[in-house]
Amino acid sequence: MTEVYMNTSDLHAGLVISEDIFGNTIYPIVRKDTVVSFEHLEVLYAFGVEKVKIHKYSVAKQEEAHDADKEHPMNPNAISTEVPVKRNDIEKQYSKAVQDYKKEFLAWRAGIRLDVSSIRSIVIPLLEAFIEQNRPLAILNDLSNPKEYIYHHSIAVGILVSAICGQMGLSKGQTLQLGLAGVLADCGMAKVNPLIREKAAFLTKDEFKEVKKHTVYSYQMIQDTPLLRQEMKLAILQHHERLDGSGYPRGDKMDQVSAFSQIIAVADVFHAMTSERIHRSKESPFKVIEMIKEEEFGKFDIKVVQALMDLVGNLSIGTRVKLTNGDVGEIVFIHRDARLRPMVKKSMDDSIIDLATNRHIAIEKILT
Repeated sequence: MTEVYMNTSDLHAGLVISEDIFGNTIYPIVRKDTVVSFEHLEVLYAFGVEKVKIHKYSVAKQEEAHDADKEHPMNPNAISTEVPVKRNDIEKQYSKAVQDYKKEFLAWRAGIRLDVSSIRSIVIPLLEAFIEQNRPLAILNDLSNPKEYIYHHSIAVGILVSAICGQMGLSKGQTLQLGLAGVLADCGMAKVNPLIREKAAFLTKDEFKEVKKHTVYSYQMIQDTPLLRQEMKLAILQHHERLDGSGYPRGDKMDQVSAFSQIIAVADVFHAMTSERIHRSKESPFKVIEMIKEEEFGKFDIKVVQALMDLVGNLSIGTRVKLTNGDVGEIVFIHRDARLRPMVKKSMDDSIIDLATNRHIAIEKILT
């Protein structure tokens, strides 16, 4: 296949790069076989790249496409058939589910027996709405609040679990069952002393020991229901177990840990770390995924972590983002090997920051 060098100033959209292009960076700023777009041109100019090697055949294809466009021009009046998702509707549905769950939780705390059918009627329509509308999971962090964290957390974990199940290709039946289990995973917190559960300061060793009992309490509260499969009940019991044996309540590890419990575990940790809480500020969801993948390596099923990363890290060129240092900008390039750390053109001065080399900065949130 013939390759030719071309001045960057002569490049245009549609040409195909024939070799990785570096700009004094660890990762290529443009990958081999990339089809050039306007955003790539901006990146090349920003890094001072004067010449690039391209596939010669792509020049001929561009000329053919140009001729075809003359014969069949696009209709400038064409109307998109895509129906916009009504974000406010699903936010209202989410908020109602949280308040309904709160009522049930307070009843359990008062000694009322848990009714799984009531929880099912509260959360299943919400889970189906998120699945059907493919809602961005980042909105969960904006909807939560520290004072009612425990109720938001249970509903959000169910939503995250369902999303991960869908990403992993589980059946709808399994997805909804495990989503329901995710919501119920912390129901046992109702049996924990509220003075300990709502304590703003760090817990003592004995207090944390009491909190850790919630997994057993949760299992006891749902063990007799026919509305949850046995493997889902086990997932609730084990959702704080870790593959390296460092979890609780039994310190199970590797094959002893249910695959379903690992899905709840990843969803549980992700939402906890990305939410504002009484004793801790929230972290960037993109930074949290990196922490789960790198710092907590060996504790979680990597397939589950990858599924969450694919969901949250589904970034695209042109997306507007806010960074953890306060800068706002637009994604202009996504590294194939570091998708959570793209190049961002800052709105303030049009300069480009490469998050792959500036590891102390991360994406804080996607702006819509």
